Amino acid sequence: MSSASGDTLSLRRQLILYAALSFLAFWFLVPFAWMLITSVKTPDEVFSRLLPSVLRLANFVEIFNQPTLPFGRYFLNSTIITVFGTGASLFASSIVAYAFARLNFFGRDVLFVAVLSTMMLPAAVTMIPTFVLFQKLGWVDTFLPFLVPACTGNAFQIFFLRQFFKTLPIDLIDAARIDGCSNLRICLSIAMPLAKPTLATLAILSFLSLWNDFMGPLIYLHSNEKRTLALGLNAFAGMYGTQWHLLMAASVAATVPILVVFFMGQRYFERGLVMTGMKG
Repeated sequence: MSSASGDTLSLRRQLILYAALSFLAFWFLVPFAWMLITSVKTPDEVFSRLLPSVLRLANFVEIFNQPTLPFGRYFLNSTIITVFGTGASLFASSIVAYAFARLNFFGRDVLFVAVLSTMMLPAAVTMIPTFVLFQKLGWVDTFLPFLVPACTGNAFQIFFLRQFFKTLPIDLIDAARIDGCSNLRICLSIAMPLAKPTLATLAILSFLSLWNDFMGPLIYLHSNEKRTLALGLNAFAGMYGTQWHLLMAASVAATVPILVVFFMGQRYFERGLVMTGMKG
């Protein structure tokens, strides 16, 4: 009887847990559902009806035909910054992380601590000095403040990848050296292919960060044709504050690439987190 009572109690706990998680998931999905439903409503139905009488897909065409808000251009700008920034940052971070994980050189640990210390600085502390530097270089109102720093790597990505590279068997690295591979060749041909789940995880996180970045483009991009989606949506909210159907259609269009990237890399995401571990 005690075993049966224990199984019943365990089942009740699981049911309560699943019910609580389902309730939380429902409330997390409510804003997204409202955005999606509103994006296909007519202006008169935004607040008067829960569901649209007809699906007004013309809203998605209309947001790309605004004369003063080139939404298509905003979309392209965000794509350029996000794709290049993610790719360049992961490539540079992989090389630096491999050096910290597998190469022995003077001051390696001190330099690694210095790299990690940059993660502890609030963005507000470096915002003004960085802006002054880029202004002196003539990079303001260009994409260079986003593209050039990406080529130097990212402290979090370096730390994350270093943890994975330290788990690689040393015999594998030694065998490659015996075959005549240089350190760069080992990194590019052996270490990075094995780090695909970790790289996919970091790619998703980097993509989300760059695609949704608002403060950086607000500071450095002043021309209308150089704005990103984050700034474009803010302009939609100001210019079309009462036209919620257009604002929600623009928000849905901006959300689609994020969903596509996440679902494409979902199978690698958890695997990358598990494989990285916390060694050394």
